Amino acid sequence: MALEQTWRWFGPDDPITLSEIRQTGASGIVTALHHVPAGQVWPVDEIRIRKKVIEDSGLTWSVAESIPVHEDIKKRKGRYRQFIERYKESIRNLGKCGVDTVCYNFMPVLDWSRTDLRVQFRDSSITTRFEARAFAAFDIFLLKRPGAEGDYSEEQISEARDHYEHLTHTQREQLAATVLLGQPGSLEAYSLEGLRSALDEYREIGERELRAHLHQFIGEIIPVAEEAGVLMGIHPDDPPRSLLGLPRVVRDTPDVEGLLHVVDSPSNGITLCTGSFGAGIQNDVAAMTERFAGRINFVHLRNVARNPEGDFLEEDHLEGDVDMFAVMRTLLREQKRREDEGRKDLRMPMRPDHGHLMLPDEHKKNMYPGYSLFGRMRGLAELRGLELGIRRALDL
Repeated sequence: MALEQTWRWFGPDDPITLSEIRQTGASGIVTALHHVPAGQVWPVDEIRIRKKVIEDSGLTWSVAESIPVHEDIKKRKGRYRQFIERYKESIRNLGKCGVDTVCYNFMPVLDWSRTDLRVQFRDSSITTRFEARAFAAFDIFLLKRPGAEGDYSEEQISEARDHYEHLTHTQREQLAATVLLGQPGSLEAYSLEGLRSALDEYREIGERELRAHLHQFIGEIIPVAEEAGVLMGIHPDDPPRSLLGLPRVVRDTPDVEGLLHVVDSPSNGITLCTGSFGAGIQNDVAAMTERFAGRINFVHLRNVARNPEGDFLEEDHLEGDVDMFAVMRTLLREQKRREDEGRKDLRMPMRPDHGHLMLPDEHKKNMYPGYSLFGRMRGLAELRGLELGIRRALDL
């Protein structure tokens, strides 16, 4: 066997076509109904329409990424009970339509965070970066979040102030626009006031509360997923650290162990994102892959160069601080183990997560950072070669 090679596609508005994706060698599509607002049910008819479009292109809808978790669910406020019931219905509908894997996350307010989306890499391609002092400068001096200084040391505040003072007006605007983006799959962004308002909603919610809310959510949706024949894979926080005073609760090994113990079921699994876990200096991603191999339902493979200060740069797929060889070796051994045990979850869908913006894609409009054609195609080719080499060496 081989890991199922998949590709994230943002639907009909994606500048990359399904025909182009098919030529990358990927066979599975990872997509979502982006036009359905968070908190609404994914209708069977809409799922079938999207599935047919994909299948007519010679591909399969492999993974739903993501059914958004409404903010009310994370806060357990407002109409959260209604939104949970709608979430369950979306899982059931996907199962009815044969889409058996769902990636989701529980990150409050911002799905991801970067401070620079146009970093010139050493080969002159374009990559992304998170710089801790730049993010602190945004938090303290641009967003002016009440109480922000209390989340940083005197040294960090000094570095943030120095960074902020050396930015031009245009650079400050660009930093704000970058942080405010934070919603993969959409080029829409928060305003500063909108972000302040969203953060204020979490004023009484700390790490303990958010973790409890996540575990309660898992306890409710996993039995439904089991019945529907759907495997759930929670995506780790990106980056795996508190931001803007918001708690993060899917950051490391203890967090993952805790959520997997809520419901002991193959349907309660993780999305192994090597880049998100890898951005945390505390995480040994190869060891985490080994530890949680049996509960990995979906795989995002990308690499980062990181440091103890919390900075990271998105690297080439086979470079950086994540031991991609060790990760891939463990995944292939796990797939063989599942095959020997007669398990049904053998596909282990994998996608090349993010990729550098390379010259042939520079002209394309609305290209979401990290989701270029050629950068990901290069990553997929490298990962495919790594997989083949390991499989041959281990006689798998």
